[in-house]
Amino acid sequence: MSASVQHADDILLKVSDLNAFYGRAHILFDVGLEVRRGEVVALMGRNGAGKSTTMKAVMGLLERSNGQVEFCGNDIAKSKPYQISRMGMGFVPEDRRVFSDLTVMENLEVGRQPAREGAVEWTPQKLFSLFPNLGEMPYRPGGQMSGGEQQMLTVSRTLMGNPYLVLLDEPSEGVAPVIVEQMANMIMTLKREGMSILLSEQNLHFAELVSDRAYVLENGHIRYQGTMQQLSANDEVRRSYLSV
Repeated sequence: MSASVQHADDILLKVSDLNAFYGRAHILFDVGLEVRRGEVVALMGRNGAGKSTTMKAVMGLLERSNGQVEFCGNDIAKSKPYQISRMGMGFVPEDRRVFSDLTVMENLEVGRQPAREGAVEWTPQKLFSLFPNLGEMPYRPGGQMSGGEQQMLTVSRTLMGNPYLVLLDEPSEGVAPVIVEQMANMIMTLKREGMSILLSEQNLHFAELVSDRAYVLENGHIRYQGTMQQLSANDEVRRSYLSV
């Protein structure tokens, strides 16, 4: 369901002229995108297109990047990752990074932040209703969980920060189909709660299930933007920038 009425004050994240570098290598070129309140936006492209780099640059995790990044009306382009997190932006990295020696409950406590005005307040009990698998293993160490279970735990730990916006990097990558389905259901639940999500994804079918709009990246450039419905109907764009 796409947001039909859009106002400037609905914009939660606004990125303009974003450039990013790894050493001397120029990776992102004048990237621009927006995420509005209660919206799921897919950042799509093949491997190496710059999707993860875009998320890391927005989150302040790259040593070299420049451009304008506004979140909740604040300029965060020069902010540290912990400062951005405290403002209400969560990041779920592709490589999960659970604390393997800590239990599920302890991992969740690591992510806990105070409640925020206008944001959903998350508790372990509420997360266990979202991810019943985790509720069955609250005292299992993170290192003794499957990849899909670790993915759920990483998302849950991020939600314990009560974010306004979650950057979700490749949630369907390398997990079983049943977990992919749970991830799609989770994103739709978060959207119904009013949360905003910027989703990095290669799986067009997955993105179609959950997203309102899409941006397509190739070699660090935005090549296309439109509603998810428009992208699904555009054979040329899908063939040029998304097919393997």
